[in-house]
Amino acid sequence: MNKPNAPAPQGTPGDAPPPEVSFREAFLFWLKLGFISFGGPAGQIAIMHQELVENRRWISERRFLHALNFCMVLPGPEAQQLATYIGWLMHRSWGGIVAGALFVLPSLFILIGLSWMYVALGDMPLVAGLFYGIKPAVTAIVLQAAHRIGSRALKNRVLWGIAAASFVAIFALNVPFPAIVAVAALTGYIGGRLAPDAFKARGGHGAAGGGDHRPALIDDDTPTPPHAVFQWRRTGLVLLVGALLWLVPMSLLTATVGWTHTLTQMGAFFTKAALLTFGGAYAVLPYVYQGAVGTYGWLTPLQMIDGLALGETTPGPLIMVVAFVGFVGGYVKAVLGPDSLVLGAALAAVLVTWFTFLPSFIFILCGGPFIETTHGDLSFTAPLTAITAAVVGVIVNLALFFGYHVLWPEGFAGHFDTLAALIAALAAVALFRFKRSVVQVIGACALIGLLLKSLS
Repeated sequence: MNKPNAPAPQGTPGDAPPPEVSFREAFLFWLKLGFISFGGPAGQIAIMHQELVENRRWISERRFLHALNFCMVLPGPEAQQLATYIGWLMHRSWGGIVAGALFVLPSLFILIGLSWMYVALGDMPLVAGLFYGIKPAVTAIVLQAAHRIGSRALKNRVLWGIAAASFVAIFALNVPFPAIVAVAALTGYIGGRLAPDAFKARGGHGAAGGGDHRPALIDDDTPTPPHAVFQWRRTGLVLLVGALLWLVPMSLLTATVGWTHTLTQMGAFFTKAALLTFGGAYAVLPYVYQGAVGTYGWLTPLQMIDGLALGETTPGPLIMVVAFVGFVGGYVKAVLGPDSLVLGAALAAVLVTWFTFLPSFIFILCGGPFIETTHGDLSFTAPLTAITAAVVGVIVNLALFFGYHVLWPEGFAGHFDTLAALIAALAAVALFRFKRSVVQVIGACALIGLLLKSLS
């Protein structure tokens, strides 16, 4: 019998679904995911798809994409929310909380350590060398994610057209991502009524595997479990607990250090940022930059850029750059006094992470039961199918954004980085041709970058 934590062999339409997954098995997987979730949201979603849909068969492709579409329209990090959703669907509220928390915690601890090295040691040639190799690899990972998702989501000319239009809108016209999502959803809603065949979800086994139907633990026709059935009482309880988890720490901060203190202001500011992150981290980074650098002076523009580099090259959501902002801001402002600079900085990093991610858990635990009742309803799935197509175009734009900054670090007027281009090409070959894992590619490219920088 195949263990659910090992890749299943190629099967036949008669294969049985994998056995039930224990909470311990799921816990170990989510912990592993927290340490290997490189590549930004696109790379992280690709990892989860490969592990959960293709290898372990814990959830079918159609149910996976349905959950992903919901997470795409929420403010907050969609990959972390997707992990929370699947964890909740499998093991109730605690399963979702554990999955979402483990997606974030490894990145938080890593960033606290790197941030301490940054402020204490200054220039870090070792880390700079590692970053030099990782950045081109991330570009290739995002391209691979666009290919993987696009090959499954873009099943006809209509969806290809939506993807192309979203790419032009964001790349050439600089249309905000929330507007692209809204137009795509409206297109899907109208199209689902006028041409329903073009917007029917085709992400099931047959579409993905060329007719090789290998049943999943949570399959297309698996009944919604009792805990995922919508109930007003349960929704009200989640909202009440979520409100208390925000109100209690904010009240304690206000009562102990005052409203104008740096820690209190960080809590309020990053709560607002969490509610504005439609379209992922890049959509909200300008807002974080404006507030952290311009309004509050928690760090300098150069430090913000360095923090973004750390966020791009560590596991976890890219929005985890807020932990760096909190650490540096807490250190500079000496939030616990000059004798406790590092402790105060670490406290600030934890605090801003709490206020940034708390809304995501509330959104999933409140909205999940409603979404589970709609995975067979075309009036709801058609808009989400169109959104998925639009997101493919946005991911391609993100790959070009990475590629531009990696290959022309000083802009088109500057030099073309031939070595970075070579690393990106090698990473792409490893991913597309030899099917190497993201972790293997990231590790190999980091070592190449370190070697090149040490020889230069």
